[in-house]
Amino acid sequence: MISTLEDVRKEVENYKVVNSDDIESYRLKYLSRKGVIPQLFDELKTLPSEQKKLVGKPLNELKQLAEAKLKEWTEAISAGGQTVETGVDLTLPITPHKTGSLHPLSLTRYRIIEIFERLGFNVADGPEIEDDWHNFSALNFPENHPAREMQDTFFISKNPDILLRTHTSNVQVRLMEKQKPPIRAIMPGRVYRNEAISARAHCFFHQVEGLYVDKNVSFADLKQTLYHFAKEMFGADTKIRLRPSFFPFTEPSAEIDISCFICHGAGCNVCKHSGWVEIAGSGMVHPNVLRNCNIDPEEYTGFAFGMGIERVTMLRYGIDDLRLFSENDIRFLRQFKTVM
Repeated sequence: MISTLEDVRKEVENYKVVNSDDIESYRLKYLSRKGVIPQLFDELKTLPSEQKKLVGKPLNELKQLAEAKLKEWTEAISAGGQTVETGVDLTLPITPHKTGSLHPLSLTRYRIIEIFERLGFNVADGPEIEDDWHNFSALNFPENHPAREMQDTFFISKNPDILLRTHTSNVQVRLMEKQKPPIRAIMPGRVYRNEAISARAHCFFHQVEGLYVDKNVSFADLKQTLYHFAKEMFGADTKIRLRPSFFPFTEPSAEIDISCFICHGAGCNVCKHSGWVEIAGSGMVHPNVLRNCNIDPEEYTGFAFGMGIERVTMLRYGIDDLRLFSENDIRFLRQFKTVM
């Protein structure tokens, strides 16, 4: 019986109690009328008197230990609702559940996709590590173009040239190589350029480019598509302006400006007092690009455009520092809980 007492003592000493239910289970197991300790007292009555003297004292000590633990746990629960083991005060109000939110760049990206999907554009994706052909050569970049130099492009290896893509136009090339017209798709994704980090520039950013190739596609189709996008993204009163520009992969080419939705043309710091804000570059797909992708430019024409998602997001939410998007400051990110 001595060995049994030692086993029960160890159980009592190591018993884990967290809440009132655990305390009641403990009481029933060890101290109730049919519990372990009362049964040991019943066995004590049947022992010879010599053994009663040996067992009686440790059995009483065991009962006192069990009762002391029961009293300690009961008082802890009664003294303010604290759980015995963890010390968590159950009377305190719970910490409210904080719902997360999408990153502002994700909100803008999904909104852009939503607008163009309604126009019949699919979403295409491609590799961020690219070869020279898909990033430059197929897009009609001359061999001496500045973008090929190390100061603008992150090269991984030379001969053959492998690099981090500088635009999502590489997806356009891959799409035209694999799919016959008609092609209508947008290509959102991350791109990389070797630029000094500042409030207006970063070594990585996000673009969304669009491509439409079919028979009889004209510049008027491009203009109307971008006009529809501007109105949907920035408001029904938005106007667009096309300025002649140059890109190796489009001809003719144009920069796209929208009327400043902050000052409505009166002039402010956002539009540099011009009344207009640049959002994208665009143009008709260059015949050489179509030929490089085995598409006959005599039969098919197309337009392409590209814009920075950061730029659109900054305009959309009035953000003046590009670095905020990648610093992961929760104070900044928790502000964007709006529906797309």
